[in-house]
Amino acid sequence: MRGLDLHSVTIRAADAPLFAPLTLTVPRSTVTTIVGPSGIGKSTLMDFIGGHLARGFTASGSVILDGRDVTRLPAEVRRIGIMFQDAALFPHLSVGDNLAFGLASHVRGRVARRDAIEVALKQAGLAGFAERDPATLSGGQRARVALMRTLLAEPCALLLDEPFSKLDPDLRGDLRRFVFDHIRDRDIPVLMVTHDEADAAAAGGPVIPLGG
Repeated sequence: MRGLDLHSVTIRAADAPLFAPLTLTVPRSTVTTIVGPSGIGKSTLMDFIGGHLARGFTASGSVILDGRDVTRLPAEVRRIGIMFQDAALFPHLSVGDNLAFGLASHVRGRVARRDAIEVALKQAGLAGFAERDPATLSGGQRARVALMRTLLAEPCALLLDEPFSKLDPDLRGDLRRFVFDHIRDRDIPVLMVTHDEADAAAAGGPVIPLGG
């Protein structure tokens, strides 16, 4: 089956489970949203799926991506992208070099890499921004660059961890549309965690409560 599947996943801290075992399927071209109170383990769940669970936590269950069990694979080979609430652009690199960092390995040669970056910037509404310092960008612009950098890596699935929470309310609607439209164009499964009911409504997919 094509998509992202979680089977009986739970996370423990000091042997205490953060939430009941979770089983769900995220089809391709769909944004499934997980909601729940602060501290329930939503972001920690995303860490586990992405392959970078922090020390002090243990997990059980399995992560299946496009029919392949990736649970024990290192993060760098899972092909699962992630977008955080902080854009996390490299401050010492230009906008173009930040995008270049995310390019898939098969994009080789200076011309091909430059063209891929220019296309991504145009798609983000940021044509001509390649040489810009990330510090000069607005919050919404940084978020657009962060998403395009993630998508340039050609992930097979995408995780969104409170991606809009630090933006001004006036910017959230536009960025939601931008993010969700680009995701659907890529035909990949997307799992989002959020506290914001408007995020879940804009995503348009199933909403899964994460409980204890």
